[in-house]
Amino acid sequence: LFVIVARSVRSFAAMSIFADVQKGPAIEVFALTAAFNNDTNPKKVNLSVGAYRTDAGVPWVLPVVRKTEISIASDESINHEYLPVTGLESFTNAATELVLGANSPAIKEKRAFGVQTISGTGALRIAADFLHTQLKRNVVYYSNPTWENHHKIFADAGFTTLKSYRYWDQSQRQLDFKNMVADLNEAPPGAVIILHACAHNPTGIDPTQEQWKELADLMEKKKLFPLFDSAYQGFASGDPDLDAWAVRHFVERGFELFTCQSFAKNFGLYCERAGNLTVVQQHGATKAAVHSQLTLLIRGQYSNPPAFGARIVSKVLNTPELRKEWLESIQTMSSRIRTMRKALRDKLVELDTPGNWDHIVNQIGMFSYTGLNESQVNALIKEYHIYLLKTGRINMCGLNNGNIDYVANAINAAVTGKSGNACPCDNKL
Repeated sequence: LFVIVARSVRSFAAMSIFADVQKGPAIEVFALTAAFNNDTNPKKVNLSVGAYRTDAGVPWVLPVVRKTEISIASDESINHEYLPVTGLESFTNAATELVLGANSPAIKEKRAFGVQTISGTGALRIAADFLHTQLKRNVVYYSNPTWENHHKIFADAGFTTLKSYRYWDQSQRQLDFKNMVADLNEAPPGAVIILHACAHNPTGIDPTQEQWKELADLMEKKKLFPLFDSAYQGFASGDPDLDAWAVRHFVERGFELFTCQSFAKNFGLYCERAGNLTVVQQHGATKAAVHSQLTLLIRGQYSNPPAFGARIVSKVLNTPELRKEWLESIQTMSSRIRTMRKALRDKLVELDTPGNWDHIVNQIGMFSYTGLNESQVNALIKEYHIYLLKTGRINMCGLNNGNIDYVANAINAAVTGKSGNACPCDNKL
């Protein structure tokens, strides 16, 4: 009987329609977090996950967010009915104004609007689907390196030509602007160009305002379509207006464009998935048609967005005293990151770590592209239980006064080949 049952089970498995499905590759950042959580070493450090941590190494709920969510939960006039397909209007209006500015001519002329999305990732996907299905765009360029999801989102949306433009100069640890311009100059008219609005992920290096102007000149001449990914507005510098400078410059220049906004980092609403897709057009007359097609795309994907995170952001941005508290919170986060950048650079210099480490303080935002190679990264993970991406990208928020010396000493050991296994690295630092 046992043999018969076993054969039946094997036969059933062989007939399964899922039998030929191949296991997909692990998503690196989540695999590293899982490994970190399973690590029992008391000195372990997680520098991989893209989320803010306090100096105590724990997640931080912004005080204004905590206050606001309690207020919302206590308001018995609020129910759990569906939001409109394109979201909470008070949220989309506030988000659009945040990125374009209260005095934006595009807003005043009613040729800009927003639709609520499933955070910034959802905004990118809705934007990609619209560009592909409605505007018949098939070519997209993204920076090398970039957030790894950019390629997958646009490939899944049907784009057939996915190219990268050079961005990072590994030898100089700075923006490779000359080659960035050269690559974009080769893009065909109508190509979609993904630009990081501020705090470039993963390098932390942004163009200067003069370089942004030059990029706008090139894109206007070549008739390229700007798509800004804005995941760190306010979080990067502590000043939301400064962090939106590039987007606003392109709008002032007369570009039609998309901006994909996330409120995960700057509000700490990682799991609430509050996002907005801002659309800027030449004329308000096209709004109804564009809005209707975005509505149909959303309807076919997730029907309508979640309310809670959007309600929090809306109430904070639309209430002057709460907005003031939020601005104080993003100053707190951005200033702590700058402090950790200086501390890490100074400690590496103090240890006589080979190379120039000024790029750490010249970068901005959550991440630093350290310049560590894959062998050095492996040494940090295996020997020191310090978890970071194989590219050498680290989350500066994972550093604190309790682990900064440990991390700096570990990096020094990995770079100099003095780690436990005498890391056989080709050190180009």
